Amino acid sequence: MSTQEGKYNVKAVSNMLGIQPGTLRAWERRYQIIAPPRNEAGHRLYTEEQVQILKWLVDKVNQGFTISQAISLLEQRPSEMHIQAEDHVTALRERLLQALLSFEEWTAHELLNEAFSLYTVEKVALDILSPLLVRIGDLWENEKITSAHEHFASAFLRSRLGMAFSMIPVNRLLPKTISVCGPNEWHELGLLIFTLYLRRRGYETIYLGASIQQQDLPIVIHEVKPSYIFLSCTLHQNVRATLQLVDQLKQTYPHIRIGIGGRAFDEVDEQIKSKYRDHLLGQSKEQWDEWLKSNEKYLSKREKTM
Repeated sequence: MSTQEGKYNVKAVSNMLGIQPGTLRAWERRYQIIAPPRNEAGHRLYTEEQVQILKWLVDKVNQGFTISQAISLLEQRPSEMHIQAEDHVTALRERLLQALLSFEEWTAHELLNEAFSLYTVEKVALDILSPLLVRIGDLWENEKITSAHEHFASAFLRSRLGMAFSMIPVNRLLPKTISVCGPNEWHELGLLIFTLYLRRRGYETIYLGASIQQQDLPIVIHEVKPSYIFLSCTLHQNVRATLQLVDQLKQTYPHIRIGIGGRAFDEVDEQIKSKYRDHLLGQSKEQWDEWLKSNEKYLSKREKTM
């Protein structure tokens, strides 16, 4: 059973898959393949997982199978549908990469529009854009693409991620957060993706990005009064300065929880990892979930003792 929230109404799914709404309802009644959640008005709202199941079935029917045969195949080989869904994500990511490296801005926009129409902002950011950024960074570091390619791709993705960020609502009851790059850092897209993740969870997040003067950060902290500060470091030569900033913030603001992430922390030695273990966010959504869960408990206990 899916634990995702319903997102698409019958008309939207019908348009995406090219089948009539009546056919969808008939499949559900006769074969009980999915059970879309309903909104307060009683209308079906399909999850992304359910859309992918239906897409898999439609593809099989278009190949000549009857719907009953397709459902029988799905029951026998449920992993095949998942694999095809992941293949589609991979294909979208590769096509987007090629469009960006060919400076085909319009094609890149169309591919991202397709991705956002099928998946949540969080999935697009974490499963398509985040690996894409790593790939582009590796290509540039290995001199397989020029700085012009890297700048164009980064500027395009920053623009689209910024648009997505501004459209996500926040929960005013949740703690406030600040996201900022570490000292001398200018690689901000990884931090922006993490900030999108926070916004999807409902956190009111002040995104400062790169190039902020270190002496300006206390001013922002005083104005925002955050419960969390998140720092990003991508370049190994900036790790030391970033950790020094962490130490300063811990001493000045002991009530604020500080998280640090970025590719540079994947390469630090075990001594640093041990010393700053409570601050390291990790690289995956599951690790981010666990870090926030742990620190939410800490903040809750602290508030009760105050």
